[in-house]
Amino acid sequence: MLKIAIAGRPNTGKSTLFNALTHSRSALVHDRPGVTRDVLTGYGRLGDLEFELMDTAGLEAKGTPLEAQSTEFALSAIKSADAILFLVDGRIGVTAEDLEWAKRIRKTKNEKRKTEIILLANKLESNKRAADISDFYKLGFGEPLPISAEHKLGFDRIYDFLQPFSNPESRIPNPESRSALRIAIMGQPNVGKSTLVNQILGEQRVIVRDEPGVTRDTIAIKAKYLGRDIVINDTAGLRRKANITDGLETLSALKSLDALEKTDAVVLVVDATCDIENQALGIAARVYDAGKILAIALNKWDLVPDEEREAKLLKLKHQFKNSFHQIIKPLILPISAETGTGVKNLMKRVYELHDKTATRAPTSLLNRTIEKLIEARQPPLSRLKRPMKIKFVSQVATNPIKIAIHVGGATDMPESYTRYLRKGLAKAMDWEQLPVFIEYRKSENPYADAPLDKH
Repeated sequence: MLKIAIAGRPNTGKSTLFNALTHSRSALVHDRPGVTRDVLTGYGRLGDLEFELMDTAGLEAKGTPLEAQSTEFALSAIKSADAILFLVDGRIGVTAEDLEWAKRIRKTKNEKRKTEIILLANKLESNKRAADISDFYKLGFGEPLPISAEHKLGFDRIYDFLQPFSNPESRIPNPESRSALRIAIMGQPNVGKSTLVNQILGEQRVIVRDEPGVTRDTIAIKAKYLGRDIVINDTAGLRRKANITDGLETLSALKSLDALEKTDAVVLVVDATCDIENQALGIAARVYDAGKILAIALNKWDLVPDEEREAKLLKLKHQFKNSFHQIIKPLILPISAETGTGVKNLMKRVYELHDKTATRAPTSLLNRTIEKLIEARQPPLSRLKRPMKIKFVSQVATNPIKIAIHVGGATDMPESYTRYLRKGLAKAMDWEQLPVFIEYRKSENPYADAPLDKH
């Protein structure tokens, strides 16, 4: 599949162009320069063309160690690309940074692959606001093509540029399809989420620094791990709302929560050297309510003294178990993202849970289990003091598991009895570490509309 990188200095509209070409809101867009830090990947489409697209950090000539690392990642993406969309701000004209990075891109691009570059003068939805566009010839990339990423103007010129490189025979299935297991790495700031992502990938793909708040975008990375296609989402750290005063951090948090809706499983990373905070429990609650698989990675376990480990693990399991009735036995696994200890086991367990939640249970087994549960404890009267009779049970959905209990009479089953049935089913079906949803359906009389026998 054609691989394209969007490059340019900060605040030229690269993330806006990325979102427009991928028909998504994957890239975080903000007026503040330098928002993008990691390389964000997605799948773009223009007419009949499909391609892999990379949104890179704004290229910085000088800056902090974090900015230098962002630039290094951006240059690495540029070197791997088949084509480069070099973006400049058409309203303000050529800058010294544009000239500097035009030189760097020419040196960095992969000569063996004959990487082609197109110069896009962005933010030109109106000629009245344009600078002298001929000035951009100084960059050495030929004619600058005027576009507006925000208004999707000039995209026909981008299509004409990309079309010669497209080879339909080389197209591969989109790894972000439902065949790939989507795993989101979530947690509070600075607990080791990005370190864990790099450990799983076996390479430095996302920026890792000791300071909190480094990851801003939700970074989706396709990979193959233990023989399975996966998409790993590294998300921004989530803090309590009261601690968030910055608008950009608010957007980052919303992107993280949006990733939850698009994932199959969540690895919640917590710091083993600290006490569990209510914020971590709050994230877990969101995961459970969304019906997603949850694995809690107790990171930095190698830093916990041996004599404290057993008590800490028991305390953590107790906290999670007593906080959520949806899960009988939360999956909590000690790991070290830095050294890799326990990471393979963590991923294996996530795979196992995903396979379980994607499998439909035999209806006969479900009904036998429910019959035993009813024999042990009869259904109570409804809230309206009416009798309730369970007719039969069926599984109506997978991933997450949804059970329909067909009842005669009242359907307003007390929550305490629902929890009893959920716990019993989970134990019998080996679903104790999975979210299980139960709904009640009125069981209709199959003979209600049949003609009466007059004889």
